[in-house]
Amino acid sequence: MRRLVVCIGFGLVVIAGSSVRSQTPPAERPRILGIDHVSFYTTAPDDVKKLYSGVLGLASVPPVESGGVARYMVGTQWVGYSAAPDPQATDRMDHVAFATANVAALRQYLIAKGIHVLSAPGSSGGSLSFMVADPEGHRVEFVERAKPEKTVDAPAAVSQRMIHAGYLVRSREAEDHFYQDILGFHLYWHGGMHDGATDWVAMQVPDGTDWIEYMLNAPEHPSPQQMGVMNHISLGVEDMKKAQAILESHGWQAHGKEKAQMGRDGKWQLNVFDPDFTRIELMEFKPAEKPCCADFTGPHPHR
Repeated sequence: MRRLVVCIGFGLVVIAGSSVRSQTPPAERPRILGIDHVSFYTTAPDDVKKLYSGVLGLASVPPVESGGVARYMVGTQWVGYSAAPDPQATDRMDHVAFATANVAALRQYLIAKGIHVLSAPGSSGGSLSFMVADPEGHRVEFVERAKPEKTVDAPAAVSQRMIHAGYLVRSREAEDHFYQDILGFHLYWHGGMHDGATDWVAMQVPDGTDWIEYMLNAPEHPSPQQMGVMNHISLGVEDMKKAQAILESHGWQAHGKEKAQMGRDGKWQLNVFDPDFTRIELMEFKPAEKPCCADFTGPHPHR
């Protein structure tokens, strides 16, 4: 290798190599702030309305997505429903959307990382978004809001904050490469039905406290009910007793699997189910007791 010797005043500077090349630093990942919305399919929109508006007390607003039949506000986030393209399909989750500070830059960042982008940035109501698929085919949308969604007055709402979404995962390693290595998510907690087992892995967004939950160790061919448990959302509450009292004031009563219970993560939780078996989990923001299996490694969400 030839060396270039440059005289500067009375000193010598030795530069290795036959030429000096400027190197462009890798693009930085724009911030990923949290969950913007989650969309599901339904075969019974009227019953969905009874659950979300009647039991959960969430405000109903006009749909904004193509094919949407319903949309319910959780503070400034929302849950959307569209008609099921295949009424016999077991998977009722359409996509999970994350808020980002810069859609265009994030799209270019993912392309540079070799991620196949499913769509060019689209505009809806002044907001920009695009879609990708994670390694297991879950559709993931990134949204840059022109301005934040307005909180709709809903005094009877059981929650004003969606804190996580979960879905079936077969390969933790493949999902970690996408969410952790490329997108910057980090471990929040992991645990299982039994000590020493890992059935759930919570991966927190890099610039907020929301998370996605890998639902591991599922049957090879899950039933609609099993799939509905795994592909789910979670609404945060400060106090489960108060949250249950709100549900009861709307005519709900604990029954079967719909009851308050202590989770393995040390947080109180209560599950309700939509007419297609999709689970809507109420969860306290902070643990009430020590979690099983592992300690939390990230900040807890709050309202």
